[in-house]
Amino acid sequence: MKHVLPALMLLLGLAGALAQNPDQQSLAAKGMAALAAKNWPEAEAAFKQLVAGDPENLDFQVNLVGAQFAQGHNDDALVSCDKAIAIAQKRVATPSGADEKTKIALGGLLTTRGNIFIKQKKFPDAIASYQKAASIDPRPAVAYFNMCALSYNQGDTKGALAACDKAIAADPNKADAYFIKGSILFADSTTQNGKMVAPPAALQALQKYLALAPNGPHVADVKEMLKAVGQNVETTYQKRP
Repeated sequence: MKHVLPALMLLLGLAGALAQNPDQQSLAAKGMAALAAKNWPEAEAAFKQLVAGDPENLDFQVNLVGAQFAQGHNDDALVSCDKAIAIAQKRVATPSGADEKTKIALGGLLTTRGNIFIKQKKFPDAIASYQKAASIDPRPAVAYFNMCALSYNQGDTKGALAACDKAIAADPNKADAYFIKGSILFADSTTQNGKMVAPPAALQALQKYLALAPNGPHVADVKEMLKAVGQNVETTYQKRP
């Protein structure tokens, strides 16, 4: 079961940056079209060329990371991601660059770096990168959720629960965070008078998942858990057309 969200591709104002360079603009348009078509090799080739000509352009670096990561070129993607992070960090360190947009971009890059580490099976490094992303990004829900999912998949239920709560606080509509939280808490169910009794917080989280994602991939699992403790599923949670 994979929960971790994929790499984030960002565009911070590419058109304005290219307005004075028609050749660069044409190549960038080709690269963006390749990304949209999921033609990752063509996108990588285009953004490699663009980065070579303008190595401080954050958009080019970010999209190069995305193309490389999509192909499973994890070592190359990590090198490109570190370069993009360095550019974003320099911007954030200046008064003019310490705006929300740039901080969101930096947070997204650090989250992507964590995703690359997962592919490389460097799980502690991934957690550290997600933690740093969450501390910087004004919208840290994705970083916290990825931390929650990775901790859960690694069997660290305490760390997963704490990260899930932070993800939910940052984005109360993040359905999968409720699923993981509910699943963890449901494991603490007890038997009373021959019947299984789940913690109220587990039931609340599972019902919230159904409310937010009635067509979600974990609906069957959630309904099975609720059925096991004699909970009825709200009719309003049935699959929407």
